[in-house]
Amino acid sequence: MVYVGFDVGGTGVQVGVVNEKGEILCKGNMVTRTDIPVADQIQAMAQCALDTIERAGFSLDEVKSLGAGIPGVVDPRTGHIAFCPNLGWHDVDFAGEMRKHIDKPVFMDNDATVAALAENVAGVSAGAHSSVFLTLGTGVGGGIVLGGKVWSGFHGVGSEIGHMVIELDGKTCNCGNRGCLERYCSATAIILAAREMVDKYPTSSILEKAEGDPMKINAKMVFDAAKEGDQLGLLLFHDFVKALAHGIVSIIHFLDPEVIALGGGVSRAGDFLLNALREKVAQLVMYKTLPYARIELAKLGPDAGIIGAAMLGL
Repeated sequence: MVYVGFDVGGTGVQVGVVNEKGEILCKGNMVTRTDIPVADQIQAMAQCALDTIERAGFSLDEVKSLGAGIPGVVDPRTGHIAFCPNLGWHDVDFAGEMRKHIDKPVFMDNDATVAALAENVAGVSAGAHSSVFLTLGTGVGGGIVLGGKVWSGFHGVGSEIGHMVIELDGKTCNCGNRGCLERYCSATAIILAAREMVDKYPTSSILEKAEGDPMKINAKMVFDAAKEGDQLGLLLFHDFVKALAHGIVSIIHFLDPEVIALGGGVSRAGDFLLNALREKVAQLVMYKTLPYARIELAKLGPDAGIIGAAMLGL
């Protein structure tokens, strides 16, 4: 038996046929159409899945289930999407609509949660009893896997790790609260901080990399500058590491997972980030003589969404 996974994004939908080991056997994709009714969008996704299943050489009878990773608020128990801002979806019966076209069980969860499951099945935390996945990108997403199963909370909105408060009355977050982890540890946060401070460091290589235009600054430029020893780059980098370490230590103290995996665009800083983060966490963790979560870089990359969504059927 095989499983089908949808990685749903604001600009495109990736589809994959996946085996029980978490290996992608065939991929398909389509452009996200927000200019047509939701029912038509889901029908197009179903057709893309059917085409991919056929190209993979399987019949529909050999497909056990469908799964979807959604960038929004999802109720995994009902198959309803309460809110998906990138697609403009509100109160959508995704599972019901999908079953009109493919009569198979449909499972779904938040996109960061399914990425966490993928890493637990076939990635850096494979075989771990418990793991937490952090996506460090435009925002900060999170996923929790306990005993091989995703944990999304009683109401389906758990693992919003990016909105863990790490600074009382801190910087205002897009969610409306203040001091959220996302406001300090996302690529967006790094860029905003660099733009605010670059005038005070006119000789910084960050500005040079951005061709003198602060609006062209991206997170990679900041990390590259830090690697080169640039004063502003190092200042921003160490502020980022400190904030992320505090968030991770809170996860360790609260949940005590076996593995914490880091994914998303910011994690591409690789060992430069990982080594500094491990060192800072070691300084902050409460129990100095006991083992605690391994902090690792996720390894499935963009395939994690497809694999994790498909593996919801397990």
